[in-house]
Amino acid sequence: MKAIVATGYGTPEVFQLQSVTKPEPKANEVLVKVKTSAATKADAMMRTGKPYFARLFIGLTKPKTGIPGTGFAGIVEQVGENVSNFQVGDRVFGETAFGFKANAEFLTVSENGVILPLPENIEFAAASNFCDGHLTSYNFLKEIADVKPGQKVLINGASGALGMSAVQIAKYLGAEVTGVCGDRNAGLIKSLGADKVLDYYKEDFTQSEDRYDIIYDTVGKSSFKACKGILKDKGIYLSPVLQFPLMIQMVITSFFKGKKAKFQATGANKEEKLRFMLSEVLEIYKAGKLKTVIDRQFPLEKLAEAHTYIDSGHKKGNVVIYNA
Repeated sequence: MKAIVATGYGTPEVFQLQSVTKPEPKANEVLVKVKTSAATKADAMMRTGKPYFARLFIGLTKPKTGIPGTGFAGIVEQVGENVSNFQVGDRVFGETAFGFKANAEFLTVSENGVILPLPENIEFAAASNFCDGHLTSYNFLKEIADVKPGQKVLINGASGALGMSAVQIAKYLGAEVTGVCGDRNAGLIKSLGADKVLDYYKEDFTQSEDRYDIIYDTVGKSSFKACKGILKDKGIYLSPVLQFPLMIQMVITSFFKGKKAKFQATGANKEEKLRFMLSEVLEIYKAGKLKTVIDRQFPLEKLAEAHTYIDSGHKKGNVVIYNA
């Protein structure tokens, strides 16, 4: 089968299209013919091997798993002898978490892993990105921050995949939502539910006179220290971007009452919890309260170009990788 293989850490040029052995499903696994997969900011960070201490988990000199990508959508091609939840021909979607291997023509995943049936009225392109934007932002806003109706939530990086999901989910949870993004995307962010949009070119949101219950920095461009002054007394600063200063602040603030800094690798949760959260996200989507905004689509062989675009910092929403 065709697959993208990372030959090391570095620029998008480390990706090579190769012919590799098609995986065989174990007794409890399904083989999925991948129709679409995701290319994300998190994938790009993994590609660089930074921060360096992450290599202790993903490989010291090069990725342990050569095939990148986590989010996928496709059709069940084959099932293991003990599989009972899925049949050949089923439409499915999910993520492989730290198993990677989604940027390929086929992948295997446990039937008890992060995989769900895909409703007929949801396109593969939209579904393959559920676990990056929607699932991660749901985890941070609902599970970690426990957003309540009437709370004030600020989303930094509102025009990215995580940010667009966060705006919609925070609004669904009943919050008053402020999005931070460039002016050219302000209309889109308001259409997704933001009550207010701040243009980061014109104003520094950390100097705002408003006070927030939650600040969700989806791009990791700010910090708990910078945002502390605009958090309410028991406010929470959240970011899915792993940085050493954030880890230190997270430890320090855990010992005291008051403002908190929090980080979590969503993919590190147990598969049962991830699958449950994904099912809840799917229900929100089916209810018409959540949309997947797709920026660009690239064929599998051009994954390097997709990552170059992601690295440019101009991505608006999700990037989809498709198999012809």
